[in-house]
Amino acid sequence: MSLLPVAQAQARLLALAPPLPPCSLPLTQAAGRYLAEPLLALRDQPWADLSAMDGYAVRFGDMPGPWRLAGEMTAGAVPTAAPLTPGTAMRIFTGAPLPAEADTVIVQEDIELRDGSVYLIGDGPGARGRHIRARSSDFAQADLLLAAGTRLDPPALALAALAGHASLAVRPSPRVAILSTGSELVEPGAPCPPGSLPASNGIMLRAMLQHAGASVISESLVPDDLPRLTEALGAIRGADIIVTSGGASVGDHDLVRPALEAAGGSIDFWRIAMRPGKPLIVGRLGEAILLGLPGNPISAMVTGALFLLPLVRHLAGSTAPLPQARTASLGSALPALSGERAEYLRAQVTGSVATPLAFQDSAAMRAAARANALIIRTPGSPAAQAGDPVDILDWTALGLAH
Repeated sequence: MSLLPVAQAQARLLALAPPLPPCSLPLTQAAGRYLAEPLLALRDQPWADLSAMDGYAVRFGDMPGPWRLAGEMTAGAVPTAAPLTPGTAMRIFTGAPLPAEADTVIVQEDIELRDGSVYLIGDGPGARGRHIRARSSDFAQADLLLAAGTRLDPPALALAALAGHASLAVRPSPRVAILSTGSELVEPGAPCPPGSLPASNGIMLRAMLQHAGASVISESLVPDDLPRLTEALGAIRGADIIVTSGGASVGDHDLVRPALEAAGGSIDFWRIAMRPGKPLIVGRLGEAILLGLPGNPISAMVTGALFLLPLVRHLAGSTAPLPQARTASLGSALPALSGERAEYLRAQVTGSVATPLAFQDSAAMRAAARANALIIRTPGSPAAQAGDPVDILDWTALGLAH
């Protein structure tokens, strides 16, 4: 079977299922979710012409005064029915509505009060309309504020509240079951005799998934035993995604593919033209999408960032689930790349310079923990020198940065 290029594999993976059906959530529970519908304004903002400063509302045509003080307006007050008459001024505070016929605010530093009259002592506003937030200058009722597929970060939630919404139509968090395979694995912190290995991939994948907004519904370790792995897969209920680590290659103890088929699932594709991470499995088991990641920690991290997290974002409603590369300058020379596999090199990025780590072994987690980006090298890339442009995926774009 030929190796599938990364972009084709990502497209096939995301085409396996549409985004999850929408639900309604109050704003207090919607952080990090993706809008299922466009966000429209239910009100005008500001709701009236409001003062942007503490000062005095006047008619600009009455400049330079003096004015007779006609009253006071505070934030939250209802505009007076009577318009501001010629030769009068209204004391006004930030956020208060302007009285009818007022068209300018003079800041209080430019005003002096004497015997109930208002005198200009500073430079004044300079032009009609100064220090006023006009009605609907931010948005008007029925304006499109955010497109469907927008992730609801704190400013977006504040915008929704100002627009008059108490709840929003969003996509649910994808439910993910994590299954780590390997007879050598022990729980983190448990005794680790010779031949054993602490199970680190589940911890890493859980953190990646939670940061992406997914809900981890189960996590388990399963030895390299076909009946037990088949049973573990068949026992998973309610998952939108099943992610396994280990057992994805072609060795005698790589059992994810036969176990998936024995549990009643099917394989959509397998083996990706990338390094690290070639033995990636994508299939279906019931209503869930199964993603079989390699067992080496770096391979699991890279394939998780390039496949698992985009799948989570897609099911959650993102219209741009794939990470976007940017250009940096190479910090050290790289040899030519032969063969059909793209290469993803762990790198440290400082400013605009990306320097590949010296140790790129797919099990070297200590070195990878110092990285904050991946350098992308396409198949057949020529040798590159320090200072050459290079495409990178930084941790923020991948969804690995907290």
